[in-house]
Amino acid sequence: MSINNLEEAVATTKKFTSKPSNEELLSLYAYYKQATEGDNNEERPGGFDFKAAAKYNAWAKLKGTSKSEAEQGYIALVRKLSTQYI
Repeated sequence: MSINNLEEAVATTKKFTSKPSNEELLSLYAYYKQATEGDNNEERPGGFDFKAAAKYNAWAKLKGTSKSEAEQGYIALVRKLSTQYI
């Protein structure tokens, strides 16, 4: 499957016929946020919002990664996942 940019990769995820694992979804989220917004400068969610905290942590792990590197990481991950979920 030929995926050449972020928009094509996002469109490909919408074709998945089953849901990726939570870890895979967090990786997709983190790469996407880093590619589109850069480093995570948001305040860490508190307490018992485990989903928001997991998303925050996944994105924070990519701190310092350039937007272009994050975009390439997202595309590579979508290519890999598309073999399992399409």
